[in-house]
Order: sequence, then structure tokens, then C-alpha cells
Amino acid sequence: MDASLSLFAGWGEAWDVIAPEEQTIPLVFASPHSGTSYPDAFVAASRLDSLSLRRSEDSFVDEIYAGVPERGAPLIRARFPRAYIDPNREPYELDPEMFEDELPSYVNTRSPRVGAGLGTIARVVANGEEIYRDKLSFGEAKARIERCYWPYHQALSHLIDNTRARFDTCLLIDCHSMPSIGGPMDRDAGHRRVDFVLGDVFGTACASFVTDAVEKFLRERDYNVTRNLPYAGGFTTRHYGRPQTGVHALQIEINRALYMDEERFERRPYISELNETMSELSARLGALAADALAA
Repeated sequence: MDASLSLFAGWGEAWDVIAPEEQTIPLVFASPHSGTSYPDAFVAASRLDSLSLRRSEDSFVDEIYAGVPERGAPLIRARFPRAYIDPNREPYELDPEMFEDELPSYVNTRSPRVGAGLGTIARVVANGEEIYRDKLSFGEAKARIERCYWPYHQALSHLIDNTRARFDTCLLIDCHSMPSIGGPMDRDAGHRRVDFVLGDVFGTACASFVTDAVEKFLRERDYNVTRNLPYAGGFTTRHYGRPQTGVHALQIEINRALYMDEERFERRPYISELNETMSELSARLGALAADALAA
């Protein structure tokens, strides 16, 4: 068996869903970057130590949203780490310089994400450090995509379709975190960031009153909030957010300094307050979505 195919052998699914006993609100929450199961073969192939590999993680984001199933909404989370494969990209955004063989013509080699080293298979972690010692084969990339990327999106699509079928609408919240200071590849490099960034692809992926409601809710709790800068929404928001079909998508980025030690990857006590805040937000959005989005 190809080593890349066997990385998760006997390990179960590359994702899991925390589901409510009964889904009572038309929301789906997704945490694509909080996975922490680093395959041994991947770590061995990296030039970085295990702590440095975690620079791209949205650490503990799944814990921050762990209360939403009690409010009646499912939470899907990837178990694989973002540095291994990024489900918030197109299926084939790949840097040809990373591979020993020629890439197929259908691969997107020219996206801004690829240029920054953060394609579907990333070349670097968030602080710009190179991940791999040697070049990869396209076969390994394809195996990761088939083993992790597609099953995650199939499960997410299933949750969205079921929600829309039941409630005539669906609001997808894509859950992320961001470094407290812009990294070397970011548009805001070196600048301190606000508490929350809401990404609705400049109003095209989500009804504006939803984004308004989330911003109002957070500002009432004295958080600093901006929209779409430096993050307007990734592949997930752009791909699934189609208000004309009844599916709305909003990306929420949380400043990591609020809840964790960014150097040691350790939780801070405030994480419990954020958990309560996002649980309350889910209930607020559930009522809003049920009344307005399906109208």
C-alpha cells in the first residue's frame, strides 16, 4: 500500500461530526483547521519540529464551538491538520515547485494561495517556514486529497443539504482563528489584529443582515470587529455560500491571543468564556435564520 494511503489506516474517519440529538436550527458549523492528528510519516518528512508544524493550526477552535450541538446545530471538524492538507482550498491548488513530477493540466498552479505557499498541500506554515525536506510526488498529494479532502467535503455537503431540506435554508458558519499579528505573507504583515474578522466575501456569500447581526452581537460584548479584511472568506465560504439557493456562508476568524498562548499552544482561561459566547451566538443566529432566511 502507498505510504500516504496508509497514514490513517486503522485510525477511523478523517473528520467527525458532533451532532445534536435533534437538529432544531438551520445552522451548520465547520472547523476545518483544528485537527491535531499528525501522521508520523508526515512529521518525519518535514524539516520542522512538531511544534513549528502547528503554526498553521486553528488550535482549540473546535473546543470554542463545542457547545453549539446543545443549541441544536451540528459541528463538523477535520481531524487531519491543515499543514497536511487544507480543506479550505480548491481540491487541487498546488505549487509545481513542490513536486518531483509534472502536475496534470487540471491543477490550479497560479492562485494567490499557491503563490503564498498555502495551497491545498501547503509549502510553508503560517510564519513562512518551509515544511518539507524533499519534493513530493503528485501521487502522494492525490492520495491525501482522496483520503481526507473529499470525505470532509462530502460530509459537509451532506450536512448542508439535509439542513436545507429540513428548514428550506442553511447558514454555514466556517470557524477559524488567526494569529494576533499579521504574518509575513499577509496583507497586514506586522500589524496587530482586531478580536474578530467576519468574512462574507464582501456581501456575496451571506445575507447582509446575518453579518450585521453577528457584528452587533460581538460589539455588544465589547469585541473589536471588522469585515472582510484581511480575510474575506476562503474556498468554503465562496463555494457553499450561494444565498440565491438558500445557503448562506459566513467565515468567523477569532484572534488567538484572546484564548491561547500562541508560542506554547496552550489554552488560556478565557477560552471558556468564548465557548459560552459562541454557544449563545448560535442560538441567536438560529432564531434569526429560522424566521428570516427561509422567508
